[in-house]
Amino acid sequence: MERYTLQQLVVYFLKLGTIGFGGPVALVGYMHRDLVEKRQWITEEDYREGMALSQLAPGPLAAQLAIYIGFIHYRIIGATLAGLAFVLPSFIIVLALGFAYVHAGGLPWMQAIFYGIGAAVIGIITISGYKLVRKSLGSDKLLWIISIVLAISTALTEKENIWLILAGGAAVWFYREPLARKILGTWYPLPMLLQVQQNFFQDEKLASLGWFFFKAGAFVFGSGLAIVPFLYGGVVKDYQWLNEQQFLDSVAVAMITPGPVVITVGFIGYLVAGVPGACVAALATFLPCYLCTVLPAPYFRKYGKHPGIKAWVDGITAGAIGAIAGAVFVLGKRQLTDLPSICIALITILLLLKFRKLPEPLLILLAAITGLLIRFYSS
Repeated sequence: MERYTLQQLVVYFLKLGTIGFGGPVALVGYMHRDLVEKRQWITEEDYREGMALSQLAPGPLAAQLAIYIGFIHYRIIGATLAGLAFVLPSFIIVLALGFAYVHAGGLPWMQAIFYGIGAAVIGIITISGYKLVRKSLGSDKLLWIISIVLAISTALTEKENIWLILAGGAAVWFYREPLARKILGTWYPLPMLLQVQQNFFQDEKLASLGWFFFKAGAFVFGSGLAIVPFLYGGVVKDYQWLNEQQFLDSVAVAMITPGPVVITVGFIGYLVAGVPGACVAALATFLPCYLCTVLPAPYFRKYGKHPGIKAWVDGITAGAIGAIAGAVFVLGKRQLTDLPSICIALITILLLLKFRKLPEPLLILLAAITGLLIRFYSS
């Protein structure tokens, strides 16, 4: 007899998805505190296996862990309902914010709010990238080289190069596992998915949205922020669905809402094609995350610790971190255009360095107020 019912688990993730602020690290910490320590619904071993799988497979960390926890005792139905319950509240919130943004985006007060928020977001992403570097790269010279190459490439081309990230994963794999060359052929078909012509669905915007966001979801490792440079390259540079300010505002929305950061795709989808666009973008982004958790879950205990798999993911993660650094440069170059915005970003960075537990939504709120005051007194 399980210690909890499926209904209790769904209610828990609905609550966490509604009030869970702080990004992926905070969210997975809440799950450990609530489900392992307090309620003892799952064991420490189950939690650690879920964390390992979430870090190895593509997809936002917190959402994958929620799906895995649902799978532990209730298999497919548990994984599905837990994932939906965790994502649904933040999706509804970004829909509401998208509606407000579209209908009030031209008003001076809305522009002033996002002026301040956009500058603070640059600071927040900078610190998040710094934390990822410290946690993931360590003293490994090869990982540093991969990360630096991706940072420079993203900064110069203003888009994320998926092939370089995959090459980074392969480089670490080859370096740590010499025998990997013998099974290279088994990995070859995966990148081929990216070679599908972009104009295949050129007459159907929703189909184009779905395919683009499916690829985005398939290459997000660990932190939801890893999706930012990929989205920028496609949404702004290639398809030109949004302008640069709208994209930065979309990232800001993800920062001020609970739940996974990746939920910004719902906001972007709404701006591009309304409610249908939001639904398609969110579904397509989270589908790879769901499949990459549910399908390998039964076998992960046996194969998940294989050094070759870990080497591959370490290389891809290093590339994603570099791409985030490059994206910070690109977005900052466009958002930090005057002294007040630069000051907001720098103050945000200093506060996060000084007070490590400072809630990011509080900083976003203060930045919004600051933006209003700056525009009010300068007008």
